[in-house]
Amino acid sequence: MKTTYRLIKVTGIAVCSSILLYGTWLLLRVFIADQFVIPTESMEPTFLPGDRVIVNKAIMGARIYSDFHFNQKGIELKSWRTRGLRRLKHNDIVVFNFPQHDDKINFVINHVYAKRCVALPGDTISIMNGRFVNNNYDGALGLYSEQARLANIPDSIIDQSVLNTFPYDARFSWTIKYMGPLYVPRKGDRILITPKEACLYRHILEWETGTNVSCDTITYHTFKHDYYYLCGDNVLNSCDARYWGFVPEEYIIGVVTHITYSINPYTGRLRNERTFKHV
Repeated sequence: MKTTYRLIKVTGIAVCSSILLYGTWLLLRVFIADQFVIPTESMEPTFLPGDRVIVNKAIMGARIYSDFHFNQKGIELKSWRTRGLRRLKHNDIVVFNFPQHDDKINFVINHVYAKRCVALPGDTISIMNGRFVNNNYDGALGLYSEQARLANIPDSIIDQSVLNTFPYDARFSWTIKYMGPLYVPRKGDRILITPKEACLYRHILEWETGTNVSCDTITYHTFKHDYYYLCGDNVLNSCDARYWGFVPEEYIIGVVTHITYSINPYTGRLRNERTFKHV
């Protein structure tokens, strides 16, 4: 009888401990940090495919869903954010939900990217001969070596689908070498909607107003959200803001701080030199 009692007691302790550990692990993932696998070459050489990176959610505050009906395209993301340690900064590398689906801003929970922040809300961003230029930041944005390599490649040998960028309009004719100036909207900003603004901010305006945008229907607009301009370090091979525009703050998951470990996806081997590497 005593043996049975002890067995039940030990089993109960083990079950409770497992539940406690799982609960702690879940809380840490939701509020503090999570892990993300780098799938592509878009952030090379900073990140390699197969890198496992730590996404710190405490820096800007954890995103908490208030509505879980986001498993379909076109469903609005409803969330709030806990108090963070600081705002995002230039050159922070962030993990976020890709914002563009079906030619509009849509939330899809498992479609996640990692890119570098080259412009914050209220900044004006340009690309001059392949190099990012920001009116509010004097230092290098991203990897200048990669941007210089892009500058030295003739336009004639770059595929048009790679060379031409957002907003894909003859009035701008922007490319990955020359783009902008482009203002990054900040919450509370009020702008006059001319044909130019209607073209540049169409996705944002339609997302915020829920209507199709034209200069006849909207004359002024006050932005309801903060937006960011996020790009890959591998400027010759990155699907990023240059091609699809802005990322709402609500879509950002957290800031990458470390590589925990890395497995070469082609050989299956551990890259020892990248283990516990600070970003």
